[in-house]
Amino acid sequence: MVGLGYAGGQHLKNFVKMPNVEAVALAGLEEERLKELGGQYGVPNLYTNWEDLVAREDLNAIGIGAPNHLHAPIAIAALKSGKHVLCEKPLARTGAEAEGIVRAAREADRAVHIAFTQRERGDVQALKRHVEEGNLGRIYHAKATWMRRNGIPGMGGWFTSKEMAGGGPLIDLGVHMVDMALFLMGDPEVETVSCATYAELGPRGRGGRADFGLMQGEDPYEVEDLATAFIRLSGGATLNLEAGWAAYRESSDDFGVTLYGTEGGAEMKVKNYGTADTVRIFTDVAGVPAVVTPEIQPREGHFAVVRRFVETIRAGAWEGQNGDDGLDRARIIDACYASALENREVSLREVAEEEAV
Repeated sequence: MVGLGYAGGQHLKNFVKMPNVEAVALAGLEEERLKELGGQYGVPNLYTNWEDLVAREDLNAIGIGAPNHLHAPIAIAALKSGKHVLCEKPLARTGAEAEGIVRAAREADRAVHIAFTQRERGDVQALKRHVEEGNLGRIYHAKATWMRRNGIPGMGGWFTSKEMAGGGPLIDLGVHMVDMALFLMGDPEVETVSCATYAELGPRGRGGRADFGLMQGEDPYEVEDLATAFIRLSGGATLNLEAGWAAYRESSDDFGVTLYGTEGGAEMKVKNYGTADTVRIFTDVAGVPAVVTPEIQPREGHFAVVRRFVETIRAGAWEGQNGDDGLDRARIIDACYASALENREVSLREVAEEEAV
């Protein structure tokens, strides 16, 4: 495992839960945290240099929970040395970097999985089954949002550095919501995006997460704190996206998806990561509008991601699992940032052609 923050800790915790999986090595820069996490999960080999960890010949797989700018170099080095990779989202800062990871995975014949953990929620899985059963008919419009009141993860840390993070809440939270919405809609192809980004609170030192304790950093705030996008999909469907770390709204951390279909609708609203009473289904009963509130069983989140990754490797069934879903999401985020910068609608074809050049 490379990375000592929340993501790295979550992946490591769930790897050690898996039977017949041995946590051999852990890498990270903060020596005290490295010793603490290594001791907590019984990891015998600790490194402050990720290159030394990747160079080990006795590893089958590597988990990446490091800052975004390190995803590509770590993943590509691991793949070239014959290791499978589980990478925290986003797969990379840009589509070009993500393409490099996918190419390395294909050449090495190794798996790359991305930790799109929100897919594993019980409410998302229940909605997916509802859609697949045809109860919504054709979904022609959706809304996906993740908004916080005070949720900037640190001023002066890597999250607010354009170079290290690649962007703000759009690449951090928005990539989860794009993935969730497209997953529920059956993965239609994104054709064009029209996006706007705003940095109104972060540059003034407002909107920071109190538990991060980094708002007094000396480095400038270089990313957005709110992004909104209108996305056109194949088949004529559309998606509204909203992702914000900080805005003057109710004091909570909320995300959700709304689906509008020809035969019914659905809404998932999650407040402060809750799992109860999050889904409403809109339908007709005897010609009268009705709302159904299904009982949802919580799912395993990070553990489900880790388990699928481990089972895929054990079964030798990773053909075609090279991280293409992460590449697709990275290109969508690229197009959004390009649209916001150029103040125009941008096609995914343009993004792919620029990568090829």
